[in-house]
Amino acid sequence: MLNVEQTIISQYANSPVLVQLIQNMNSYLDPRANFQAFYDFVWNVNTAQGFGLDIWGKIVNIPNGRLLQLGENTDIFGFDNSDVPPDWAPFNQGTFSTGVTGTTFRLLDDAFRTLILAKALANITSTTSKALNQLLRNLFPNRGRCFVVDRGQSNTAIGGMRMSFVFEFSLSQVEYAILTQSGVMPHPAGVGFDVIVIPPGEFNFREEGDQATTFGEGIFYLPPH
Repeated sequence: MLNVEQTIISQYANSPVLVQLIQNMNSYLDPRANFQAFYDFVWNVNTAQGFGLDIWGKIVNIPNGRLLQLGENTDIFGFDNSDVPPDWAPFNQGTFSTGVTGTTFRLLDDAFRTLILAKALANITSTTSKALNQLLRNLFPNRGRCFVVDRGQSNTAIGGMRMSFVFEFSLSQVEYAILTQSGVMPHPAGVGFDVIVIPPGEFNFREEGDQATTFGEGIFYLPPH
């Protein structure tokens, strides 16, 4: 401490032996480095690492911790059936099944931090469009436009009690899994949601402005695999 004498109560302040012991101890031990390390590695979620993030995962109540189930490949060669969503694909499109129904992935620090922040915001945020838009901007700063779309007024065949999280930039497979598989994304009770990714370069229409691409330039949208 810079002013250790201020911590000595008056009845001991005139004892040269006690004062010298306290001053010696103060010169031997400097806890400031430890306090800073604790702040950086544990307390500050933006810089926390390793076990510090594991603690944050428990605080915000992420049941499976760093373990995340990645989506499975549904383009499996098979025959027409009534499964919804379709889990088969014809010749020249589907691949033979490997028997693996999904992959459990252990999130590294940066990806786990994104999951923690998503869960923390979900714990306290309302599910209005304004609040959810702010949540997306906080999770993906300086990445591009992202927003929610209320599909409640859409035709019931494609909407109705549903909403969409729309991203106009590419998402990694882990980010896509956090949004779709982790179960932390907030949404109104009884309302389903999906994730739509429309990065620049996708085939679209003139209304998209500068991001519009035409035949021979853009590709049809494909979700992350």
